[in-house]
Amino acid sequence: MSRIIPVEREQALPEVRRAFDEGLARWGRMTNMKRTLLHSLPAYHALMQWYPLFDTVKAFLGERLAIVFAHAISSESHCLICTTFMRRILIQWGEDPNQLKLDKKGELLVAFGRAVAQDGNRVPAELFKSLAAFFTPEQIVALTAFAGLMVATNIINNVLEVDLDEYLYEYRDGKPAGIES
Repeated sequence: MSRIIPVEREQALPEVRRAFDEGLARWGRMTNMKRTLLHSLPAYHALMQWYPLFDTVKAFLGERLAIVFAHAISSESHCLICTTFMRRILIQWGEDPNQLKLDKKGELLVAFGRAVAQDGNRVPAELFKSLAAFFTPEQIVALTAFAGLMVATNIINNVLEVDLDEYLYEYRDGKPAGIES
């Protein structure tokens, strides 16, 4: 059970209600993580910058590799919500998230994402050098900033033990405890 109960729109202050409504209009739902972040509007607004950064990396990676990158980071961070969210997309595309078929660039992105998410966030020199062969400095900075926001969302979900949203249950790796399929 979540350590912080997600904000309910009806009980929210007007400025939080506005952010809630804007999020609902933009994404079609307000997830448990977003509703938890609404306890602090600056935190909510900071982490919603994930979307513009995702669009930035998607522009040069393509949507598939951007999702694979986010999945690798979240998986390495052991974030149930973010990993399951990315699994859902990959599964809906007909892929097996546990058996992704990747070229050298994709493999490097997965290795980079996992390295960023590990304790200390250190990326081995050889990995960085290989990454630099595929991406410009501008792209590497965008990838690193996006990875940082991905890790930040993982931290919110993990530390606050945010509950997995029901629409994601069927995409969880393995059968969720207490959930009938």
